[in-house]
Amino acid sequence: MSGGVDARDVVAALRERGETVATAESLTAGLVAVALTDVPGASAVVRGGLVVYATDLKHALAGVDADLLAEHGAVHPEVARQLAEGARTRCGATWGLGLTGVAGPDPQDGVPPGTVHVGLSGRSVSTVQTFTLGGGRHEVRAASAAAALDLLGEHLKISIR
Repeated sequence: MSGGVDARDVVAALRERGETVATAESLTAGLVAVALTDVPGASAVVRGGLVVYATDLKHALAGVDADLLAEHGAVHPEVARQLAEGARTRCGATWGLGLTGVAGPDPQDGVPPGTVHVGLSGRSVSTVQTFTLGGGRHEVRAASAAAALDLLGEHLKISIR
């Protein structure tokens, strides 16, 4: 994980391309949406965000398959992919980002703290990156948000500073 893409660059690239983004965030509880909307002019490119901290809301608001959640729990790569797709389609955006993971300090459903899945959905893109991050809750959440911006930036062809 590079951690090098700045939210200002993401907003600028989206504006240049005439594209938009939406998020569905679990462990980050809106940190990615906050990072993007802290940038002046973000209203032109940020469609919205879903904070789906509770497992049942991942299904109800973002459309994650209930059977997937029942079988594998909330922290799974396919959940991140479906969160991204749900954000994109439900908010009518060009791009969707989905984040799920365990910030800690305790495991969740047997998944250790620091395990994070970041999904990206676009018209012809559907991908997930998985990370094992160190640090406490704050560090894991911040690194997860940075990873989401990096993933989107990579697909927008933004150079890392």
